[in-house]
Amino acid sequence: MNWNKGFTLIELMVVILIVAILAAVAIPIMRGRIDAAKWSEGKAMAGTLGTAIRAYFAEKGPDGDDGSGSPDLTALGFASSDLTGTYFDSGDYDWTTTYDDTGDPALEFTITVTAPTGITTPSEVQLNHLGEWTETE
Repeated sequence: MNWNKGFTLIELMVVILIVAILAAVAIPIMRGRIDAAKWSEGKAMAGTLGTAIRAYFAEKGPDGDDGSGSPDLTALGFASSDLTGTYFDSGDYDWTTTYDDTGDPALEFTITVTAPTGITTPSEVQLNHLGEWTETE
């Protein structure tokens, strides 16, 4: 008796179908993880900016607010290239500050990070003076 060993065409097609279904499910999940990893760079720099804003007003107090509402990068001790990373650059960050030494809290700020080209979701992330993150789709 002669036994042929190997896979039939049907068996191979079933394996290809299973791999295609797994890929169709896994690729969108991986895409979301990639965007989240890219956002970690933007969030890390926003946290650094928040620390710099706190230090700036701790040093300057009410004299730190010159009426413009926010110290610029140079006043915070940064060069614009300091905010340039792999995915985000200085144009992706914006912040507003309010300092009122009679208020509670005295310092309030919001740092807004806008997603650059290549990052699909979320489109914007904000960090406030309380350390809370808000995402905008």
